[in-house]
Amino acid sequence: MISYAIFDLDGTLLDSMEMWSNVGREVLKSHGVTPPDNIDNVLKVMSLQQSSEYLIKEFHIRRTQNELISEICKMVENKYKHEVTLKPFVLEYLKYLKFNDVKMCIATACEYSCAVSALKRLNVYDFFEFILTSSDVGISKGSPEFFNLAGQKLGARTKETVVFEDALHAIESAKKAGFYVVGVHDKTAEDDRENIKKICDYYISSFKEMREIK
Repeated sequence: MISYAIFDLDGTLLDSMEMWSNVGREVLKSHGVTPPDNIDNVLKVMSLQQSSEYLIKEFHIRRTQNELISEICKMVENKYKHEVTLKPFVLEYLKYLKFNDVKMCIATACEYSCAVSALKRLNVYDFFEFILTSSDVGISKGSPEFFNLAGQKLGARTKETVVFEDALHAIESAKKAGFYVVGVHDKTAEDDRENIKKICDYYISSFKEMREIK
């Protein structure tokens, strides 16, 4: 029985991963750097703090970390405010959980201001107890401790908690932390799909399928 739910944001609730996969390239191009072919794979496991530090050191970008983070946030914040959408059947499933008194939170690598902008515009902000970000706690989603902190803040009992994630590295971390994990399909994680299916407890192509877990 689900009593608690921890949701990732980008690629899980929001159809926004394709936008993020291009950010690193756009930042490098704006600083006159030709992006290497593997830049998307390198950055996708990093938080915003980690990726900004990496870009500065690896490509000698003449910005402080805070300055570069500010640039990235400005680049994407407008999209969160006006463009990104919920994935199909997300709203229906959130309403279903709320009706059944399931306590929910967001645990994301996205910056807090961007997350709030999108969730409020899409009228789902009030479903969640809080938003926990990697930047806030200084821990990436590659660490099980990130999910432990989310569960503790939610007051959750691990055995009654489901984590919803689309990214392989985060799914691995949530499983190591002891949570039941639902893998959510996203086209940007297609290459990892088979590994995700092996690790997670349940895999969905759409939240329409979630009525099977009650």
